[in-house]
Amino acid sequence: MVAQNSDKMKALAIKLFEINAFKFGDFKMKVGINSPVYFDLRVIVSYPDVMQIVSDLLVAHITDQQLSAKHVCGVPYTALPLATLVSVNQNTPMLVRRKEAKAYGTKKLIEGIYNAGDTCLIVEDVVTSGSSILDTVKDLQSEGIVVTDAVVVVDREQGGAANIAKHGVKMHSLFTLSFLLNTLHAAGKIEKATVDAVAKYISAVQINSDGSFVGGGDKSDAVKANDLQRTRLTYENRSNLAKSAVAKRLFQLMASKQTNLCLSADVTKADDILDIADKCGPYICLLKTHIDIVEDFSEGFITNLQALAKRHNFLLLEDRKFADIGNTVSLQYGKGLYKISNWADLVTAHTLPGRSILQGLKAALGNVEAGQERGVFLLSEMSASGNLIDDKYKENSNKIATEGGDIDFVAGIVCQSSNAFAFPGLIQLTPGVKIDESVDKLGQQYQTPELVVKERGADIGVVGRGIIQANDVQKAAITYRDRLWTAYKERVAK
Repeated sequence: MVAQNSDKMKALAIKLFEINAFKFGDFKMKVGINSPVYFDLRVIVSYPDVMQIVSDLLVAHITDQQLSAKHVCGVPYTALPLATLVSVNQNTPMLVRRKEAKAYGTKKLIEGIYNAGDTCLIVEDVVTSGSSILDTVKDLQSEGIVVTDAVVVVDREQGGAANIAKHGVKMHSLFTLSFLLNTLHAAGKIEKATVDAVAKYISAVQINSDGSFVGGGDKSDAVKANDLQRTRLTYENRSNLAKSAVAKRLFQLMASKQTNLCLSADVTKADDILDIADKCGPYICLLKTHIDIVEDFSEGFITNLQALAKRHNFLLLEDRKFADIGNTVSLQYGKGLYKISNWADLVTAHTLPGRSILQGLKAALGNVEAGQERGVFLLSEMSASGNLIDDKYKENSNKIATEGGDIDFVAGIVCQSSNAFAFPGLIQLTPGVKIDESVDKLGQQYQTPELVVKERGADIGVVGRGIIQANDVQKAAITYRDRLWTAYKERVAK
């Protein structure tokens, strides 16, 4: 590490976390095992300022380590933009390695002007086992090119440097995984428990270049070493991983108030909603409304509802399920009779329109008072029987929630299963909770509190008729609050 760039590197580490290039969750790796951390440096191409900082630090590191070579070559494909910037900044000719030879033209694997005996410095983004670097070394050497060094952005410290060294190539890294974790912890971005869990994982999972484990063992041992699975982390820990300000607030509220109950107040009279909110407010983290079914809606009703939310410390979720084009969604959210953006802490939305749904919603926040946090739950699955959502739709919904420039607006996912997403900074909201499992006449499927939290991965269980149709709504709310919270405590204690 270049001493004079220490502060710049720490700032970059935090920036990589903020733009979601550095993720926590449960991720399948190229070598076939699961990992609690994942580096997706492909996203930095959307942040020219970050690209510039990374390339500047790479060049400085190359200079400091005196890594002179006639050419540079990026490992395909993520490292190619970085290698290009290094080439331009150092005025060093670049070579391009293809993953496969063309079936036409020159049919070459290595593109560029070179001669046998030339030296080449390899540039890579992230190293786990080192196999991708070794594949590049092999193809360069087949053309008579000499490779002695490789510079990488992140060393995951899982054996890659040692594996590469066995083939006569020395690896030089800007960051180690340990440095990144300790920097994020010092900046208050992650808990010490997260640092310790990843350290345990690294120690347990050292990998040879062929993907086998150092010292033998099987891949199930690696999965067991993952203590950062979303459903095993506490709300306090996950609040530090959330990108959304309102998600952070909700995680902290749930932890301090010890409730993961969302009450769905699906009644049509304003006074009835206020009465239910007042009686159940001490036991819930969220009150969910369908504001367009309120027959006597008024601004006074909203004022009174907000007062109750403040008094009893819960957030307001308007279950609007936005699903139109960006401009229409913006108007539906911020204008009209209900002016939802002015009072609802959270809303729900389908991902049918794609990423524009987030852009449309955020465009309506101009009139929201400063300091008022807003967020959205994206629908990935539904509790209605016979719904048409398929696996591809769920996968794309997850990408919209975790990738791109609007992820700071996404508080969580509405879904029915723990494998719908991995990122622990998002909240799983699961509707259809009822102590007596059943299906109503309109296709609503119900599940018990224990089932949705411990087996389906719910962070918040949504209860409607199980409470509002009870003889004593307050007593029912207490019962659901206790059972949902106990299920959560048992889940994280495993």
